Amino acid sequence: MCQSAGPFLDPVDLGKLRTYPLGSRENLVHLCDFARLTEPGESAADFLDSLPNILAAKDLRRLARHIAEAHRRGALVALAMGAHVIKCGLSPVVTDLIDRGIVGLVAMNGAGAIHDYEVARLGATSEDVARSLPEGRFGLADETARAHRQASELAQAKAIGLGQAFGQLIEEEGLPHRKASILATAWRRKVPATVHVALGTDIVHMHPAFAAGPVAEASHRDFRILCAAMARLAGGVWLNVGSAVMLPEVFLKAVNVAHNLGHNLEGMVAANLDMIPQYRAQTNVVGRPVTEGITLLGRHEFLLPLVRLAVLVELARARPSRCKTPKASEASRVPASPMRARSRKGSPGGAKTREAGGGG
Repeated sequence: MCQSAGPFLDPVDLGKLRTYPLGSRENLVHLCDFARLTEPGESAADFLDSLPNILAAKDLRRLARHIAEAHRRGALVALAMGAHVIKCGLSPVVTDLIDRGIVGLVAMNGAGAIHDYEVARLGATSEDVARSLPEGRFGLADETARAHRQASELAQAKAIGLGQAFGQLIEEEGLPHRKASILATAWRRKVPATVHVALGTDIVHMHPAFAAGPVAEASHRDFRILCAAMARLAGGVWLNVGSAVMLPEVFLKAVNVAHNLGHNLEGMVAANLDMIPQYRAQTNVVGRPVTEGITLLGRHEFLLPLVRLAVLVELARARPSRCKTPKASEASRVPASPMRARSRKGSPGGAKTREAGGGG
């Protein structure tokens, strides 16, 4: 039976509370971490330095530092991407990171390969689905499907992955916009590019010319290629950009294969860049499998160029810390102690993620 506190209670006497001097408190937000004002004409480094060293801006710097350090050590930086990365106009960002030798592996879903091919061939992609669907015309462009079959048959004939086959096809056919192709750039640079297809999800799967066998075989070979690359992810970075389901699931299985084969993945950092938080990316990418996980939320068309810029600035020069650590004896006279991010552990053996606290 529940016991009532009673209908009549005397108010607590707040005068009995213990207080402390403000200067003795450890704080999470400091003036030295506030934003700085920049003016037109200042450098990219000045702009990035002007951002507050708090929350997402701090995580952006942390991710850029991890990527730069992995690149310097020769550890793998892998970029797994959904097709919206291409549809948001970000192929030049990805191809530049490949050309610079920063990204050493690209993984994408089947739609990504389709958009990449159409951009290389036509200089355009992404049809108006709302307009074509009622007419039954959606996704039935003939050249796209036939090129897809040609790439899958090339992969089958040469025992290569679907990503490599697409890159080779785009390059060797001399498509007019091939310099904009992520897969062709990867092929030219001899960087692994893998395509992970879920049958029934892509427009070419409706086309009369589609052959499931060669596609399934080539895509599974790409999965095995990705598993082989995992051995280089110790101390490396996995970037999941705009993939809510497909690539996080592929990544989790590849991590498991690597562990089963005895590969050391110690020090692997994973980041999820997306517009909204998604369960599988948060759990299977930045949660369970890695040493450290970072989440950056925002529109792809802003976020990925910012990450690229931050990495290039980080590679160009080292940055001093914005806040100095005071001695313990100075705590009473120094109101701003260094920012310390609270850490929490995920599931057993999972990643450490950081969050900033707040008062007020």
